[in-house]
Amino acid sequence: MTTLSPATATAAATVAPSLPLRRLDSPIGRIELVGNGVAVVSLTIERGGVLPHDEQEEHSDAVLDRAATQLSEYFAGTRTSFDVPIALSGTDFQRSVWARLAQLKFGEVISYGDLGLFTGRASAGRAVGGAVGANPVPILVPCHRVLAANSRITGYSGGNGIPTKVWLLDHEGIGHRG
Repeated sequence: MTTLSPATATAAATVAPSLPLRRLDSPIGRIELVGNGVAVVSLTIERGGVLPHDEQEEHSDAVLDRAATQLSEYFAGTRTSFDVPIALSGTDFQRSVWARLAQLKFGEVISYGDLGLFTGRASAGRAVGGAVGANPVPILVPCHRVLAANSRITGYSGGNGIPTKVWLLDHEGIGHRG
């Protein structure tokens, strides 16, 4: 299981040259990992062929190398869980949603409504959706495993949106409706 911890540093709009940065190719496009020296703080799936820090050179570290290896294994179908440290920066509500998502096992889904119940805010559908969409480390914290109560895909903020989510769900054998 991925280790969640409060963020000690966040990825800024521009990654400082001293902050670890690593990219890798995947079936859903290039992925960019940013760290803070002890944990992964950001994972971005390219959108339209672009990553946030494309203009910067990679400067990896052991944590990002481990994350890249585990992601490659996940995409190859040989890994079903992650155990890299991550540091999440967000509101208490967002962190509670992400903590529940991090508990989901490979191929397991949860509805937006059940996430709301978990947080004690059963009627907070928009807030839950916003927290899911603001997840700074998709895949590692599996926000793609959130579906509407009728198994319908309602959106995805990573990569190229719904097609990226469909690929991830299909990869895990999760049934869904378009």
